[in-house]
Amino acid sequence: MVVVNGVERTLPGGATLADVAAGLGVAPGEPGVAAAVDGDVVPRAAWPGVALTDGARIEVVRAAAGG
Repeated sequence: MVVVNGVERTLPGGATLADVAAGLGVAPGEPGVAAAVDGDVVPRAAWPGVALTDGARIEVVRAAAGG
């Protein structure tokens, strides 16, 4: 089990940060999206190679404009 944006989730074995982002509706190449695992920001190019372990805390955020 991992925590994604504050919500506990069960992921299939071998799930990556890219899988989680895709599950949240993040399109490949979508600008203005950042992600962190256990408090460490992960460069987008590395997402497919970041295997998630049990207990990981993942944050995926989208930049928003407006007031």
